[in-house]
Amino acid sequence: MPDNQEQPSTEKHIIGKTILIVEDDDSFGEFLCQAISQETLHQPLRVPDGFQALQVITEITPDLVILDYYLPGMNGIELYDQLHAARRLEHLPAIMTSPGVLEHDIQDRHIVGMSKPVELSKLLDIIAELLG
Repeated sequence: MPDNQEQPSTEKHIIGKTILIVEDDDSFGEFLCQAISQETLHQPLRVPDGFQALQVITEITPDLVILDYYLPGMNGIELYDQLHAARRLEHLPAIMTSPGVLEHDIQDRHIVGMSKPVELSKLLDIIAELLG
């Protein structure tokens, strides 16, 4: 009987992937978490800044990171560079949100840029493509 209880969580882990959301705006962060939870099989995990993101990745390995460019303490590019410095995260895909995406910052990195406000259907398409 206990084996039957473990199978659903294993199956969910195989189907759903972990998306780390680094967003200091509570309402936008909650919107992203809710949209991902309701529209995909993936599991969102939100933190409000880069320092907490660096702490979280010591415990989990996300499959995708969605990060704001303007974060307190360190910007999204600095966080991306620190994440990718870790060998196990060097191929971690990223989506960066900003009121104005800074092309010169993301063109040399493997970051998909999205302007805020984010179009939900476009975001979900990009998530599906990156986690395909």
